Amino acid sequence: MTEPLLKVEGVETYYGQIHALRGIGFEVRRGQVVTLLGANGAGKSTSLRTISGLVPAKRGRVLFEGEDITRVAAHRIARLGLVHVPEGRRIFRGMSVEENLDLGGFTVAEEEVRRRRREAAYAMFPILAERRASDSSLLSGGEQQMLAIARALMSEPKLLLLDEPSMGLAPRLVQEIMRTIRRLNEAGTTVLLVEQNARMALRLAHYGHVLETGRIVLSGEAAALEKDESLAKAYLGGGPRNEGVAAAG
Repeated sequence: MTEPLLKVEGVETYYGQIHALRGIGFEVRRGQVVTLLGANGAGKSTSLRTISGLVPAKRGRVLFEGEDITRVAAHRIARLGLVHVPEGRRIFRGMSVEENLDLGGFTVAEEEVRRRRREAAYAMFPILAERRASDSSLLSGGEQQMLAIARALMSEPKLLLLDEPSMGLAPRLVQEIMRTIRRLNEAGTTVLLVEQNARMALRLAHYGHVLETGRIVLSGEAAALEKDESLAKAYLGGGPRNEGVAAAG
C-alpha cells in the first residue's frame, strides 16, 4: 500500500495539567474523507490543532507525506499543503471577501495564480462573487463558512482539516456545506473532518474514528460505523435508523 498522506502516532497533548490527547494514532490516505467523532471534550478539535501545529504535542509524532512535522511551526505546515479551517470560521472582519481570499493565498507569489484560484473559489461559491467587495463581517453565518473554506482552498491544500463546518447553520445551509465538501473530495482534496452531526459525517466519510476522553475507542469504515447499534446508542442518538442530529463536537 502507498504511504498514508497523514499518519498520527501515539500523540499526547496537554493544556497545562489537562491531558487532552492520550496516545491517539490513525492514518488518512490520499483521496479519503476521514471523520473524528465523539462527545464534547473528547479531543476531536485538539487533534486537528495538534496536527496543524497550533498546539504542541508533548509525545508522539505527526507525519505528513512521510515527513515528521510534529515540531514544525503552523505557518510552515500550511505551506506544506496541510490547511486547517478552525471551528468558528475565524474570518478577518473589517476586510472584504476578496481580501480574505488573498490572505488565504499568502503562499502564492504569482498574482495570476492567485487570480485563477480566486475565480475558482467564486465559481464554487457564487454568493461570494456577488459579495466580493463586502466587509466579511456583513456575511451570514453560512456565507462566512463558505468564505472560510474558500480561503483555505486558495493554497490548494493536499489535506484540508475542517472543524465543525456546520456549527450554527440552518439545516439547508448544512446540506449545502456537506455537498461542497463532497465535491471537493471528488475533485481530489483529502479531508479530515470534525463534525457535530456525526451521522451526516459518516455518510460523507470513507473512514471514522470515535474518541472518548482523549483516546480512540473505535475505528472502522464509515458505513459500518453508522450501522453499529452500540455506537448509535452511545453517539448517534439512537438505533441505526434514527435520523436525528448526532453527537455534539
